[in-house]
Amino acid sequence: MANEDQGFVVWLTGLSGAGKSTLAEKLALYYREKGKLVEHLDGDVIRGIFPAGFSRPEREEHLRRIGFVASLLERNQVIVIASFISPYRESRRDVRRMCGRFIEVYVNASLEECERSDAKGLYQRARSGEIKNFTGIDDPYEAPENPEIVVRTQGVTVERSFSELCDKLSRLKV
Repeated sequence: MANEDQGFVVWLTGLSGAGKSTLAEKLALYYREKGKLVEHLDGDVIRGIFPAGFSRPEREEHLRRIGFVASLLERNQVIVIASFISPYRESRRDVRRMCGRFIEVYVNASLEECERSDAKGLYQRARSGEIKNFTGIDDPYEAPENPEIVVRTQGVTVERSFSELCDKLSRLKV
């Protein structure tokens, strides 16, 4: 069983629009309300502060940097909730190796569902060629092979997905 004051990293990965940020925000609030030290690292927010390109090498380097920050926070007893598309398995493995307690959460929704519910219009812009290297369109998303947790968000309420995530995390004793 993990020490109650021990930090850990919950890494939510999935396609754009799958629900990673929404679940991560709720999870961060959940742990804060329990009096825990929590930091939510979100892909859109981090890119706004530290812009990075979208080629494979640029994405890999960006995620290595984020993984390093997550590992530093974790070592200082912070619960890190990270929500990043993080499309490549090897990049996620690199982050896992940096961290002491890493919990990979695959936020699973189909490409069709993500496109259908795309409030930002990103998929349409990618399909028209306006956005290049867009995950799921002209750049691959390599789904996790053995994540600790899979949360399906398609056709499920946010509350139901969040409840499922919390239940599965509690079974991992975090």
